[in-house]
Amino acid sequence: MEILTYTFFVTFLAMTFRMATPILLGTLGEAFCERSGVLNLGIEGNMLMGASIGFMVAYFTGNLWLGVLAGAFIGMLMGLLMAFLSVTLGARQHVAGLGITFLGMGLSFFLYRLFVAPEGGVPPTITPFRPIAIPGLSGIPVLGPTLFTQPALVYIGLLLVPIVGFVFYRTTFGLKVTAVGQNPKAADTAGINVFRIRYLCLLVAGALAGIAGAWFSMVQSSQFLPGMTMGRGWVCIALVIFANWSPYRILGGALLFGGIDALQTTFAALGIAFPYRILQMLPYLFTIIILVAVARRATYPAALLQPYRREE
Repeated sequence: MEILTYTFFVTFLAMTFRMATPILLGTLGEAFCERSGVLNLGIEGNMLMGASIGFMVAYFTGNLWLGVLAGAFIGMLMGLLMAFLSVTLGARQHVAGLGITFLGMGLSFFLYRLFVAPEGGVPPTITPFRPIAIPGLSGIPVLGPTLFTQPALVYIGLLLVPIVGFVFYRTTFGLKVTAVGQNPKAADTAGINVFRIRYLCLLVAGALAGIAGAWFSMVQSSQFLPGMTMGRGWVCIALVIFANWSPYRILGGALLFGGIDALQTTFAALGIAFPYRILQMLPYLFTIIILVAVARRATYPAALLQPYRREE
């Protein structure tokens, strides 16, 4: 019984970090663009494009890291499209983001079917990222198999948290992002290029969302399936509000969501019978609860959703 309890606990914690990684990456990216005053509802489409293109590049080249780079690149292209629509043209950010999500949902599967034809109706697969045990740390009881025996993208996601925190709170660029998100007119008067800052933030957000999407087809799974992100992009949008746009709180929120998400995988791995549909429902139910409880009290960037025009 003690062995079963220990196995369940360690497996659950390890899966929590894995399931939290795409949410962490996507939410860190969303925090960039929202702090600059742009709400990017296209993150779900970005993720699906990253999952599709990343898988195809890895499938044809046999190189997983090229797949990750391809996912980041296509995510940046989607972010560039969002920037053109919302920053340059001044289109409504809600409409532009939803359009990009629908574009990503359809285009990701279309390109996959165009270039990767399933053989005999069976989707092709790749060898996904494997866990990497860090010497000297992976042997620590509980903590070792939980944190130090993970795929490389988990480590990258965790390292990005202090890096993004440093950028936000300790760099000139971070101060410019905050200024643009709070008062773009005053920032422009002070010599900050509002359009450039918002473009850069959307490019960063797109790249991280693309890598988050590549996670689903190259780490969590070994194949691409339409809609495989299962609404995680919308979870990222809720999480950035829950975390009040702080990368450190984003990590905590991502682990919370990851833990809820990891229950179904952990139960299945250990052969524990539990209605899986209830477990599948929990992350989205929790998202709704968070939005109802936190949304009205969150400290939004003052210029969020507001297009900027110098002549106005």
